Amino acid sequence: MTAVETRPSGVIGASPKHRPFGARVKAFVALTKPRIIELLLITTVPVMFLAAKGVPDLWLVVVTMLGGYMSAGGANALNMYIDRDIDALMHRTEQRPLVTGMVSPTECLVFGITLSVVSTVWFGLLVNWLSAALSLTAILYYVFVYTLGLKRRTAQNIVWGGIAGCMQVLIGWSAVRDDLAWAPFVLFLVLFFWTPPHYWPLSMKVKDDYERVGVPMLPVVAGNKVVARQIVLYSWVMVLVSLTLWWPLGATGWFYPMVAVLAGAFWLKEAHALQARAKAGVVGAKLKEMRLFHWSITYATLLFVAVAVDPFLR
Repeated sequence: MTAVETRPSGVIGASPKHRPFGARVKAFVALTKPRIIELLLITTVPVMFLAAKGVPDLWLVVVTMLGGYMSAGGANALNMYIDRDIDALMHRTEQRPLVTGMVSPTECLVFGITLSVVSTVWFGLLVNWLSAALSLTAILYYVFVYTLGLKRRTAQNIVWGGIAGCMQVLIGWSAVRDDLAWAPFVLFLVLFFWTPPHYWPLSMKVKDDYERVGVPMLPVVAGNKVVARQIVLYSWVMVLVSLTLWWPLGATGWFYPMVAVLAGAFWLKEAHALQARAKAGVVGAKLKEMRLFHWSITYATLLFVAVAVDPFLR
């Protein structure tokens, strides 16, 4: 895959006087991709409740959340540095700070590396070194394996690239227990199988962007029928894996499986509906692929809230 020639930065980057301090601060925050990190933290804190079998030390929660934000933020900034050429040509990313010129590539690189180093030391000194190692592994995996290795080379990019985001549940558990167990690995697998059917609907919506820059997301290299079939397959595996936290693992009481079944059933309904529309040859707005994308965020939130609440209802 050859690099895509970048277009010139926007007029904002033409002169320092066009880069006011407030806008610059917002730009550096944007480099961390706060909306993605929001979801990562939603999956981290409930696992800490599960690990503690109740309310974990609140200072530990705060420290772990801040460390997780810096860790994921550093990885996201480095991702933007590497992808600045294609970000400039995609409509959904054309307002990112490196494209507009609000942040220079050198500033982004230094910012990303600094956050990555600080977050690792932060975890090591304030949480434990197992969490630090997991955090560093997630950063290196996201930058080198996904962004540099997989994203522009294979349609399976998001399948394996999602592993970096799954590490948050292991970090949450290890922050409390300073070890690992089967329960967080089950939730790791839930997120692993959740990521493709979460992201592929969005990729279906913006596949022209990915096609323009030569990134082989599955909707670019396969038709809607194939993508929808894969979404249904991963969705079924995800829902079934989510239930193993209750049985046979026995890590939860009755509340978690009830939420997992109901939320999972609605997910499967939406996934099969998307597949039916794809099979019927529906395209454009009538395909309604974003319904599943938006529900996927709600599903993850409900499932992990159930993880946190369940210990109090046993």
